[in-house]
Amino acid sequence: MKAASVKQLKDELKHTSQEDLMNLCLRLSRFKKENKELLTYLLFASQNEADYIESIKEEISEQFRQINTNSYFYIKKSVRKILRIIKKYVRYSSQKETEIELLIYFCEQLKAFKPSIKTNTTLLLIYNRQIVIIKKKIPALHEDLQYDFNLKLEDL
Repeated sequence: MKAASVKQLKDELKHTSQEDLMNLCLRLSRFKKENKELLTYLLFASQNEADYIESIKEEISEQFRQINTNSYFYIKKSVRKILRIIKKYVRYSSQKETEIELLIYFCEQLKAFKPSIKTNTTLLLIYNRQIVIIKKKIPALHEDLQYDFNLKLEDL
């Protein structure tokens, strides 16, 4: 996700109510480095979570394509970086559904990655850890969503 320019942010803030501005600023104050990205999410992407998820999935796919496959060291380093990026975007959204969907997508990409992660214990542990995290978070959702996510989880 690309951050909007300062001018675009200013224009959007002009059309925001006083109370909404206060809430945005309070939420913004909790973050330091990624303030601009968070504000971009709050102003532009939070109304359409599905588009936000799709844009992050595209970024994840691009990151997986750029992984240097010459050594498992570089693969592990890149996979951890992708996971850090996902966690950052999930923190912006603060919705459980978004987090679970992105983690499932990450696991799908990691499972389909060549060379296989099954030959490297560290990558396998990262994969298994994410599966455990997903399993812990699913019960907090609505029953219909639980069913859908459990079906996706079984495929992994």
